[in-house]
Amino acid sequence: MNKSELIETFALQREISHKRAEEVVNMIFNSMSEAMTAGERIEIRGLGSFVVKEYGAYTGRNPKTGEPIEVKPKKLPFFKVGKELKERILDGE
Repeated sequence: MNKSELIETFALQREISHKRAEEVVNMIFNSMSEAMTAGERIEIRGLGSFVVKEYGAYTGRNPKTGEPIEVKPKKLPFFKVGKELKERILDGE
């Protein structure tokens, strides 16, 4: 499911306009992005949690030439599946 499909499903299930559903979904996604940018953890019970993981600098290799290159430290979003969702998927619900 992509974002536009989520908006469409939400609009149909709640019997609201597509525009209003899009506003709600965008508001949720923007709030989540702002929280993660601020270093906050997001937990949605039954689904999972989103965290920002920090990775230190390291020496990597250019795949074409094999030359060593310095990779800068970085922060990346990470999603950890919750127990309930994992069990539902494993059980095939």
